Amino acid sequence: MIAIIDYGMGNLGSVKRKMDRIGARSIITSNADEIRNANKIILPGVGHFAKAVSEIKRRGLWDLLSDQVLVEKKQILGICLGMQLMAKHSEEGNAEGFGWFDAKVIRFKVSDTTRYKIPHIGWNTANPVKGSSLFENINPDSEFYFVHSYHIECNNSDDILTETIYDYPFTSAIQKENIFGVQFHPEKSHDAGEVLLRNFVDC
Repeated sequence: MIAIIDYGMGNLGSVKRKMDRIGARSIITSNADEIRNANKIILPGVGHFAKAVSEIKRRGLWDLLSDQVLVEKKQILGICLGMQLMAKHSEEGNAEGFGWFDAKVIRFKVSDTTRYKIPHIGWNTANPVKGSSLFENINPDSEFYFVHSYHIECNNSDDILTETIYDYPFTSAIQKENIFGVQFHPEKSHDAGEVLLRNFVDC
């Protein structure tokens, strides 16, 4: 069973439908016992970083998630804002994240705001930096769907799985042991996203 964390700020229905499509058992939940009993966790997210932190804490999930990830070593996949929340700090709302990665979240600083609109919306590649089971059987030229104004900046290059270019290269996927994160939306990324989610289920 995979717990899709409900903190009121995610593409929950889209993620659940995609999990159903690939035949993975999943549940949308903010229930502590259901999260503890799950085999894996997906942390989706769309919206404001500081508001997300506040809502996760309000629902009593902050320490629980850290315990499940850092102590129980459950595999977790962060999607978009869900990945950003894994960093130490974000400029968006000047808020502290989980700190699972030595990283910060910064707003895009593009050189030409006419050519490179913010937020970054649309299809783009995730260029491999190092191998991972998460991207197994995915063509490096595959495109994924992005919607974001902020991106993660890792201090440890070993944590970076892929980079994407939007005026300049930014980190679009990360991994440290059992913790995975993608800036794009695999649940909206057609075949490539489906393969990635299946890889997470199977890894």
